[in-house]
Amino acid sequence: MATMADVAQHAGVSVATVSHVLNDTRAVRPATRQAVLDAIEVLGYTPNTLARSLVTARTRSIGLAVSAISNPYFTEILQGVEAGALEHGYSLLVADPHDDPEHERKVVQLLHERRVDGMIVAPSADPGALVAYLTRHEVPTVLLDRLLDTPSDNTSRFDQVCAENSEPMARLTAHLTALGHKRIGLVAGRPGLSTTAERIAGYRIGLASAGLPHDERLVAHGDSESEGAERATAALLSLAAPPTALVTANNAMTIGTLRALRERGLSVPDDLALCCFDDFAWADLFTPGLTAIAQPGKDIGAQAVRLLLDRLADPDRPTRTVRLPCTFVHRESCGCADREHPENPCQAEKGPVS
Repeated sequence: MATMADVAQHAGVSVATVSHVLNDTRAVRPATRQAVLDAIEVLGYTPNTLARSLVTARTRSIGLAVSAISNPYFTEILQGVEAGALEHGYSLLVADPHDDPEHERKVVQLLHERRVDGMIVAPSADPGALVAYLTRHEVPTVLLDRLLDTPSDNTSRFDQVCAENSEPMARLTAHLTALGHKRIGLVAGRPGLSTTAERIAGYRIGLASAGLPHDERLVAHGDSESEGAERATAALLSLAAPPTALVTANNAMTIGTLRALRERGLSVPDDLALCCFDDFAWADLFTPGLTAIAQPGKDIGAQAVRLLLDRLADPDRPTRTVRLPCTFVHRESCGCADREHPENPCQAEKGPVS
């Protein structure tokens, strides 16, 4: 197995120079750097990452704490984070907090004890203990998908990245009102999450744009998971005046809603129109295909890595909150009989939503 001394001899430089190239601890002339890199390639030298971390106080690793990793949306985020980390020479340690505040703090502490250089976290609905730990230990952190409330001075304690929520949900709701629906139910997410609050706000904006009142009875919380959405959908359908259309606030809840409709023998869109926040790979395989808002999961993950690396390079830089646009994906579950008809309201609703 090749050693650092072998690399130095092959490149015609000192061992110290090889160390500086590997650890970025001193400027090295481009030609010399390239000679060292060429020697590493030829000899197949593998750096000792443990030894390097002792020199640089960096492990070149990132901790990722995201709940419901099996959810296709978070899987896309994971892919984006992993690709971004690997592109910059970082490894990834992944933990699932299970949306439990106590477990969340524990897994973040475990990641921190592994000496990750920084963390990317999708916080729970009650992130107080998480925030206290990250703040106390000054852990470089980027929050994704679920944001923390911004203080009165408009400066967040952390860099943050997520998709737009209010406007895309308003667009879904307005699309249904344009099709003539006046009683539109919302299967909302877990209370306390920023995504839940913002999507409820968007739903209300969509109703208001059509001059429709907001009826609290038409909003049922599915707690961001399938079983909760089944219960929420059943509650909405049990109303004396049930909705004629539903909007689900994430893909897991869409599955639960579809299951509840099937159990009651209801057909989409003949008996009830359906639009979904969150697209997923097999949404077009349903019959009918699901009209949905697609979030840029991979881009969110990649942007989180860029924000974290910028924070590591400049710890004192101002914090940033980045929001990425979504895309309206029109299929058949909304009940449009002819998507190509010039008077179809869908014709004015294609493309990105910011």
